[in-house]
Amino acid sequence: MLRDAIEARKDGKEIEDITPFEPEISLKIDAYIPEDYIKDEKQKIDIYKMFQTIESENDIIELQDELIDRFGDYPEEIENLFTVSKLRLYGRKERIEAITEKPKKLEMLIEGSRSQDIDGAKLFELANNYGRQIQLGTENTKLKVVITWTNETKHNRFEMTEDFIKKLEAVDRIA
Repeated sequence: MLRDAIEARKDGKEIEDITPFEPEISLKIDAYIPEDYIKDEKQKIDIYKMFQTIESENDIIELQDELIDRFGDYPEEIENLFTVSKLRLYGRKERIEAITEKPKKLEMLIEGSRSQDIDGAKLFELANNYGRQIQLGTENTKLKVVITWTNETKHNRFEMTEDFIKKLEAVDRIA
């Protein structure tokens, strides 16, 4: 939110004109803190709050280190919380409205004005780096990216999605 306020000020907008952007993320994974990992409810709530306030890759690393230091190696469900947090972090930055997992595919919908800022040729070049696993389309005025996978690539689907989102910055039109 602070970054959005700074960017708005640079662009001459009033801070009141900025609305926090929060992607809708719907994945078919178990992402929670298991009872046997953190038993104390207050500590659990505090950790969930820490997940909600992640604003950088450094925040993710610090939280991972803190969990390991305080509670030991974390289970898959918490690794999944980190996955959701990373996708939310990068989705906010690239203004992705929704990331939705469906059978054998994941759909991303990029906010309308952000979609207009993308250079189509650069985007197609980026998508070609992923072969047939990335399909591009539109939904109304929004760019829609579909990432498909096979059983062999299923365990890497979120890493591939995260990688693609990070690279979206490189496909901006030069002003």
